[in-house]
Amino acid sequence: MNLFNIPRFLLKASLKCPSLISRHSITATRSITSDKKDEDMFISDIPNPFEAKPRVCIACKYKIPLDYKNPRLLSQFISSYTGFVYDKHITGLCDAQQKRLITAVKTARMFGYLSWYLKPKKYLRDPKLFDPFAPSRPNPH
Repeated sequence: MNLFNIPRFLLKASLKCPSLISRHSITATRSITSDKKDEDMFISDIPNPFEAKPRVCIACKYKIPLDYKNPRLLSQFISSYTGFVYDKHITGLCDAQQKRLITAVKTARMFGYLSWYLKPKKYLRDPKLFDPFAPSRPNPH
């Protein structure tokens, strides 16, 4: 009987019950010395099918520059009821693009490209980039 082929947890258990060594040492040596592969074993190079795909924001995906001189694009990230900029969990933008959006909206409002409170009527029929009533991520607060 070779003690090097026995797993450590069996050695610890064998102090309490010496009959475990003889029973499990035979199966341990068989599994080490067998050359054929077990067909029921886990294959490690298969990707996880349940893993969520990484989210990419719209501005990064399509390389859209958020510029203060483009009020039509900026108005899609502004609520038509309150005039506030939607949060990033609603817009789906990453942190960097959300900060650029906020500075671009502030600059556009300072220079008069966007109104302070309400969205202009001509921008209300623009195609929606996202649904403000169904956020893409849960609210972080």
